[in-house]
Amino acid sequence: MQYGNAVAPSEQVSADARKAVEDALWAPSVHNTQPWRFGLRGARITLSADTDRRLDVADPDGREMLISCGAALYNLRSSLRALGYTPRVRLLPDPDRPHLLADVDLEPGERPDQQTLREHAQIRRRRTHRGGFRPDPVPAGVLAAIRHDAEREGARLVEAVDADVKGALAALTTAAEHVQQRTGSHAAEIARWAPSPRTSRTDGVQERAYPQQVPQTTPHFPARDFARGHGWGAPSSQDVGTALAGLTLLLVTGGDAPADWLRTGQAMQRVLLRATERDLAAAFHTQALEVPELRRFISAHFCNGAHPQMLLRLGVPHGEELGTVRRPVEEVIEET
Repeated sequence: MQYGNAVAPSEQVSADARKAVEDALWAPSVHNTQPWRFGLRGARITLSADTDRRLDVADPDGREMLISCGAALYNLRSSLRALGYTPRVRLLPDPDRPHLLADVDLEPGERPDQQTLREHAQIRRRRTHRGGFRPDPVPAGVLAAIRHDAEREGARLVEAVDADVKGALAALTTAAEHVQQRTGSHAAEIARWAPSPRTSRTDGVQERAYPQQVPQTTPHFPARDFARGHGWGAPSSQDVGTALAGLTLLLVTGGDAPADWLRTGQAMQRVLLRATERDLAAAFHTQALEVPELRRFISAHFCNGAHPQMLLRLGVPHGEELGTVRRPVEEVIEET
């Protein structure tokens, strides 16, 4: 790759575009559904939603699907910058093709600086955490930086500082988890995306992606029961007792349309890469945001009317790093 104003040969552009798509696949997605498809044509990459992978029960409007795709889009942008390109992004470029989420044009850029390279290096290190956190505090400077990161992408982080607010969000998460566990269609959807340990699948939340025993946090934010009573999960050498809940954060937007959901995903991934660079991790709790009445309640009482898109806990992870799987790039890419 040549930097500055020189244009790379078309073969190099195609190879770099493919590398960037390979990085994009390492974005987090709801239940690891990986609901995206990419197209390569010359110096343009397209991102589309794979609606066959939408959660019809938990996510009928596709909000979480588009947040997941937005996270993949941010990885794509980060990878292209690290390769020396300036990615030019147009969100939702064709109203007649609602599943076409973004056109990304590769333009020659400058040599990447060290921060760009450090961010890119976190893409395959990042893992979703599903447990408690150590007592080590999140440095104030890091919290300020991730707030700025979210705002740069069109979203905002709201911290639940007050113990009563934190407790209320934990209680609402617990209530939503109980409601969903009692819903047969929701249980079937979880079962579809949480395969047994014998699976050869390259998607879904697999056994090594969640702990066999989850420590009790104060307040307690329940984890999804991906094992469904079978005792599956990654064993831990840590003492399973109590652990800290970490910082409780709501990622919110002013609007609540598909473009806002895509911006949320980009903001979330930018925050996560910054956190991973500082050896922090995030746990996600979307249960209450999947129940419309509870999502409206959280908006009115804890977000000053803004739209809550993601609830996450952030801190220094307690326990071993969990595993994950990704589909091969050939399954999600089309070159023309």
